[in-house]
Amino acid sequence: MTSVISRNDIRGAHALIRPHIRRTPVIQVDLADLDEPGSAGPGAVRPAWLKLEFLQCAGSFKARGAFTNLLLRDVPAAGVVAASGGNHGVAVAYAAGRRGVPAKIFVPTVSAPAKMGRIRELGADLVVTGERYADALAAAEDWVRSSGAMSVHAYDQRETILGQGTLALELSEQVSGLDTVLVPVGGGGLISGIASWYAGDVRVIGIEPDGAPTLTYARAEGRPVDAPAGGVAADALAPRRVGELVFPITQAYVEDVLLVDDASILAAQRALWRAFRIAAEPAACVGIAALLSGGYKPAPGENVAVVISGSNMSPSQLG
Repeated sequence: MTSVISRNDIRGAHALIRPHIRRTPVIQVDLADLDEPGSAGPGAVRPAWLKLEFLQCAGSFKARGAFTNLLLRDVPAAGVVAASGGNHGVAVAYAAGRRGVPAKIFVPTVSAPAKMGRIRELGADLVVTGERYADALAAAEDWVRSSGAMSVHAYDQRETILGQGTLALELSEQVSGLDTVLVPVGGGGLISGIASWYAGDVRVIGIEPDGAPTLTYARAEGRPVDAPAGGVAADALAPRRVGELVFPITQAYVEDVLLVDDASILAAQRALWRAFRIAAEPAACVGIAALLSGGYKPAPGENVAVVISGSNMSPSQLG
């Protein structure tokens, strides 16, 4: 099986959106610095690269896919509409504002207040409906049919995947000799874009909250199926199921998917803030959670990168 999205496709998307997004930095850190103070004393250096995508426009990688949609497609007078747990909505609102088009964003009640507030600040029409992302998606699809607005899907759309793949293009230029990338998984847009770029040349590992195992369930069944949608990262990594377009790409190029629990996610969030003053939302911390909890154990000398995907939250969450 081959990806429906090539590196040249991603290069083209990157050239298009480059004036509108940030080339986010990469830093090398010692994971030992993230250990609890006094937990085990000095240990071996455990290097890893962090792709700081929480510094992206609108606070997450989602801006890449949002701009790709608005620049590659013809936007009607009715504007754009999106369903989101929060970050995608912020990104679409931001991109639409920059492009001067109307935006209507549907989010569920589980969406973080900070994300809802940001969507409103950016001038989009915000509609809060239903308990989960799937409810907001159904309402957005109804609006598309009645208004003629252009739907910008959060993950299961070619343009969205193309945009998210530009993160991997940048990472490949910033870090040579990379062996493994740990990627947060919700609906699968980010991991399918990254996997499309690397196409098996670099190991891509998905990390999911155990309360929202969308890709884990899909891999077990051999197709996208409904999964639980809960946990501390539910406003970002908890759609009902992984995308239909996403799934075959992940089957071809994602080596494994690992689960982390809420306690590990929150511990990773605190550790990133304590050690590096990185203010990341829970969904962005799942890769670090996998490393700190031992869910993923790099081999000696393995060159590992972790995507820190977003920071749309209230500062009070950092404790």
